[in-house]
Amino acid sequence: MDSPILHFITPPIPYFIDCGRAYYEAGEYHISRSDIGVFDLIVVTRGSLAISENGTEWLLKQGEALILKPDGHHYGSAACKAETEMIWIHFQTYGSWRESANMDECLANQAELIETHKVSAYLNHCDVCSIFIPKHIHIVTKDMELLEHFSQLDQEPQSMRNWKRQATFQQFMQHLDLGLSSLSDVAAIRIAEKIELYIRHNYPLPISNPLLQKELNYHPNYLARSMLKVYGMTPMEYLLHYRIEQAKKLLLQTAWSVARIAEEIGFNHVSYFSSCFSKKEGISPSNFRSKFTNRENKPTHSERIP
Repeated sequence: MDSPILHFITPPIPYFIDCGRAYYEAGEYHISRSDIGVFDLIVVTRGSLAISENGTEWLLKQGEALILKPDGHHYGSAACKAETEMIWIHFQTYGSWRESANMDECLANQAELIETHKVSAYLNHCDVCSIFIPKHIHIVTKDMELLEHFSQLDQEPQSMRNWKRQATFQQFMQHLDLGLSSLSDVAAIRIAEKIELYIRHNYPLPISNPLLQKELNYHPNYLARSMLKVYGMTPMEYLLHYRIEQAKKLLLQTAWSVARIAEEIGFNHVSYFSSCFSKKEGISPSNFRSKFTNRENKPTHSERIP
């Protein structure tokens, strides 16, 4: 079957908790569990394993993996027909996540999930992005080598073992994320990333659709479609979004005036900046600063706060 996709918003990146191996004799079942509180990545290294999650059945063969949700009911749907071995990895995330049927659904819900993330993860002034991990995975040789590395780390002292396991897990997840992106709409993703990088590097400057067309050599309509598909907003909407995110950082990290911040991030008029900020955040720039800073101890100089 086509695999659903687990959509994570980061930072923070999903983090490693524990790992191990499990063995089944012919005739044995995977254990039945509900709401275990962590994601359970299981990788079959020998034999096959029949497992269900909330009524959906999967038959995992050697070299296949499945990510089980922390709030689901998991159970063996059939007995193993032969000796079976698997690697399991428990991980969790502090931020927002959602399981979607396909990439189009992920991208359609991306903006909503990001806004939820900023509230639940208390990242209201942080630049966030998405990680897409297939639920059902065919493990390639390079990724299997990373998984086998977890066992080798058992020989390390505990203090070093935990650091190295976390690093190995993140590398493994990065491979899965990049692998899924390469199978999706590659052209749209690459163009959107070029637009995003251009805006990040040049956001204080006057940026327009004609300028992006000149710089990237694509028609504005194609640029807009690519950004909508990947980021859920047009280039000009993303430019405004990014400028407001930078403004939030400057409001919290400097004692600059609102007028100076508006100028620094590319607004010609402070009144227009305040209007855009209030419309997007539901609060004025000054009130946003007051909400998160101690006004009694606020410095009077105009330099950046360390």
